[in-house]
Amino acid sequence: MKIARHQAILDLIERYPIDRQEDLLAHLRELGFDVTQATVSRDIRELQLVKTATGNGGYRYMSAAASGKVTHSPNRFETIFRESVLKVDYAGHMVLVKCFSGMANAACEVFDAKAWEDVVGTLSGDDTFFILMRSEEAAKDIANQLQQYTTRRG
Repeated sequence: MKIARHQAILDLIERYPIDRQEDLLAHLRELGFDVTQATVSRDIRELQLVKTATGNGGYRYMSAAASGKVTHSPNRFETIFRESVLKVDYAGHMVLVKCFSGMANAACEVFDAKAWEDVVGTLSGDDTFFILMRSEEAAKDIANQLQQYTTRRG
C-alpha cells in the first residue's frame, strides 16, 4: 500500500501544482487512499519532496531530484532557509522559527538534516517550528546562528 501511495503522490505532484499538505491529502483521499496528515507528512519526508518556487510567485512540491536540488548539497540548507524563514527568536530553552505559510516542514527538515550541538529535538507545524535546546545559552547561540539565514532581520 505504501509503494502505491508513494507512486500516487509522485504522479499527483507532477500533474497538479500542489503546494500544501492538505491539498495532497485531499487528492489522495479522492484516489481512495485512507491517509492522515501525519502519513502525508512522513511520505513527503521519505520521498524527499521539496517546495520550489513557481513562475507565478507560488510554490509547489517536487522531488528533490526533479527540482535539481541535491539532497545533501551544502547550499540546500541556506537556500531553503532563506526562501522559507521570516524570523528566529528564542525564550528559555526554546527557539521559534517563523516561516512563510506551508514552509515550516521544509525548513525544519533541512535543519534536522544538519548536525547541531545541544539540540534535543524539533516540532514543526505549517508556518512555525520549534527547536528544544539543552540550555538557554545554547538556544541563544543557535538563534543567533540561524538569524543570518532569515529573509527579514529582527
